[in-house]
Amino acid sequence: MMNNDKFFANLPLFAADWSLLLKVMAVVILLVLIGMFIYDRFIQRKNQLLINYPLIGRMRYLFYALRGPMRQYFGDETFYDSFEKLQWINKVSANKNPYLSFSPTKPYGNQKTLFKHANFVKEVSEVQQEFSVTFGKERETPYVSRSIVGRSAMSDGAISPEGTRAFSIGAHRGNFPINTGEGGLTSNFLATLNVDDCDCTDYLEMRKGTWFAKGTYKVLRLLTNKEVSQRVYRKMVVRQNDRGSFIFDNIRLLYFRIDWSKDIAFFPTVVPESIPDIIFQMGSGLYGVRDDDGKFDPVRYQKVMRFAKMTEVKLAQGAKQTGGKLLAAKVSDDIAYYRGIPAHQDLISPNRFPYATDMDTFFDFITELQTLSGKPVGFKIVISTKEDFETYAKALKARKEAGLSIADFLTIDGGDGGSATAPLEMMSKIGLPIREALEIVVGVLNDYGLRDDIKIIAAEKVLTPDDVIELLCYGADLINIARGFMISAGCIRARECSGAGGRNCPVGLATMDESKRSKYLVLQKAKHVANYHNELLHGVQSLMAVMGKIHVSELSMHDLNER
Repeated sequence: MMNNDKFFANLPLFAADWSLLLKVMAVVILLVLIGMFIYDRFIQRKNQLLINYPLIGRMRYLFYALRGPMRQYFGDETFYDSFEKLQWINKVSANKNPYLSFSPTKPYGNQKTLFKHANFVKEVSEVQQEFSVTFGKERETPYVSRSIVGRSAMSDGAISPEGTRAFSIGAHRGNFPINTGEGGLTSNFLATLNVDDCDCTDYLEMRKGTWFAKGTYKVLRLLTNKEVSQRVYRKMVVRQNDRGSFIFDNIRLLYFRIDWSKDIAFFPTVVPESIPDIIFQMGSGLYGVRDDDGKFDPVRYQKVMRFAKMTEVKLAQGAKQTGGKLLAAKVSDDIAYYRGIPAHQDLISPNRFPYATDMDTFFDFITELQTLSGKPVGFKIVISTKEDFETYAKALKARKEAGLSIADFLTIDGGDGGSATAPLEMMSKIGLPIREALEIVVGVLNDYGLRDDIKIIAAEKVLTPDDVIELLCYGADLINIARGFMISAGCIRARECSGAGGRNCPVGLATMDESKRSKYLVLQKAKHVANYHNELLHGVQSLMAVMGKIHVSELSMHDLNER
């Protein structure tokens, strides 16, 4: 039998004498530490801690830098109901069994809301198998959502282009709506558009590679992977700075994006079936529908709505009452192209929506959008008091009685709604939590005879099927989810979404840093996003069966035990 000495003697790497190299490395490390000591103690005069505690003091800043991204591994995530909810998302997204053994970390007795168990339960197969919500039944082109769950507003730019493509592909596979966020409709939302299957060459700007570029792509595709080969091919085919705004067609090996300069006559009259259901959000910056002077451009809006199912006007959102914020690090040439703003400068949207100076002006603008698009239009707000919301209800009722058009839906964002970039003083401090807000909205709309005319979308800290059921019981028609979908797409909650201080999302989901973006697994995460949505609906069906319900319309506050 070969002993250890003989075994390692046959392996040159282990048989070599490493003593000299280790000594050199030790000397180099010692010299670096001495240099840092001298610099901290005798030269720098910006940090008094390092003057008193050179070297050791630097450990404080190392641990401080790791505190945010590492907290979920060593501390309790008290922001969520329980850590098990986060684990559930990760498991179902990866198509793993989500069953939990023994007990959750949060005791049953601490639950604030419990669901009522039916005397005679249903089988899951007896519960409705397909969910749908109809918006704008009076419009020329109503929107029928094929799900009661949608991905909440997240702008392309706040989310990386690769992340937006993953969400878009996942939404198309899962048959659920995706909100553009106030960054507007970009080419990345059309990632599933098939150039061969649509009559779209008239409104697309395309870049085709030479035989050499295509050959290079095919060789790299064999030797590496899709991401690397496409990145090289893109640089060979699209040479302009905003080349990231082009989408790759892997069948025809070309890049394309919408040519907004084309006449509206060239744009499709019906939304292409090969793209997901898109809800276009219009924010205070009017990104994607503004002219050169920053004013609303009706023609551009009509072009955008050839790809979207309905419009949401954002007046406010939870945790960020002001408009969106993108630091210069995220305002790439691509984002500048999409939004019509200067590149590489901080982008701070106005606080107030420009066409919302009073109720009449705002609702006249809503009517204008409905007329231009022929599709449903609603608005997004945060509720603070019943009296404040009654101001909206009175205006809407007056318009209805006068035979005028009213908003088709309301999106209610709870005060605990999340934001990747927001002032600390506004997070979780403005507006009511979603459950209190829904009670007010549903009650007031019923009192003013508007509930049958206006659908309600609810959003705030929704992760798992029980969260969805609870908000449906409170009266919501559709549930928007941001955090849950972010986690399903790979977010590790490192809290570095803003890009401030040169620190970027480590997984490439919420950054414009090309190095990290290039390693984001678009197709894999698209599957995870679709899996998460599908398991949400399955979980809703399972809970409804235990509650003895067949249709979501049967759910109400009477099905909840408030403790």
